[in-house]
Amino acid sequence: MALQCGIVGLPNVGKSTLFNALSSAKAEAANFPFCTIEPNVGVVSVPDKRLQILEGLVNPQRVVPTIIEFVDIAGLVKGASKGEGLGNKFLANIREVDAIIHVIRCFEDSNIVHVAGGVDPIFDKEVIDTELQLKDLESVEKKIQRIEKIAKSGDAKAKRELEILIQFKDGLTAGLNARAIEVDKEELEAVRDLHLLTIKPVLYVANVDEGSILTGNKFVDQLREKVKEENADVIVLCAAIESQIAEFDDADEKAMFLSEYGLEESGLNKLISGAYSLLNLITYFTAGVQEVRAWTIRKGWKAPQAAGVIHTDFERGFIKAEVIKLGDYQQFKTEAGCRENGKISIEGKEYTVQDGDIMHFRFNV
Repeated sequence: MALQCGIVGLPNVGKSTLFNALSSAKAEAANFPFCTIEPNVGVVSVPDKRLQILEGLVNPQRVVPTIIEFVDIAGLVKGASKGEGLGNKFLANIREVDAIIHVIRCFEDSNIVHVAGGVDPIFDKEVIDTELQLKDLESVEKKIQRIEKIAKSGDAKAKRELEILIQFKDGLTAGLNARAIEVDKEELEAVRDLHLLTIKPVLYVANVDEGSILTGNKFVDQLREKVKEENADVIVLCAAIESQIAEFDDADEKAMFLSEYGLEESGLNKLISGAYSLLNLITYFTAGVQEVRAWTIRKGWKAPQAAGVIHTDFERGFIKAEVIKLGDYQQFKTEAGCRENGKISIEGKEYTVQDGDIMHFRFNV
């Protein structure tokens, strides 16, 4: 399941530095707008201590973590919705991702130019929001023009769809993101084909100076207050420090470096885990001597759907799933030990997979 998070932000907020720290796919970081012209894609492992526990218990030949793709998208300027700067390319690239990681500058540095002339996280947020809203408004208005003709003919379905579209138009015109417009799941079908930019889930990253990584600062406070209305999370990190942390291969050296800053884990780990949660994803595991592996699925998926992530035949010929909880595996040490102590449950097609389940599928095709 290749899911992508698009890293966006105004020029010179630190998003390419952050991307470089996230991924070995190095984007050019430079002190001028548009240094990242083509989107760079980095494949990032999702940190999960449960994999290490299973590795210690099973001693497999290899361990395969689950992944998320991050896309570093070209910087945005005011007027992008009308094609200013690299606006058209930016909007096309962001339309393809599943979620948005919005990096906002929350540090002062006279050596790094800010496009607005000064640090203002609310300005940064609203510039991007406005450009995306304007593009979404354009998409909604075009569909309204098409649906109006059908609705005037008396088509009841078209009339209802038109009402929903007008609701989105009014919300976007008022400066709301589509995700903040209150409609039920069925009503979302009216705009699903439009692939609205502001309907995508968003996670805000406050890029701060070294002295603010533990306590934040006034800019972080302003940002948190502003995004309350969206019920969105804010992750505080220092991209410059994260780029240094990413250089460490040795886990003990990395831990020592983190402790020097009073950190228990890197901001990147928080970001990756936050993005995973933002996409409504969970992990289940398969464990054997050849491989211990983490698999990504959507929260709420049934056992056959989860099996299909491994191979479509597993879903098509699904018979049952054998499920072990990690705590039981830790207690009884082996799969055989869990079986002997009645800690393997047999689940059918209606079983909803839980985060952390260790699963073995039986199938026949």
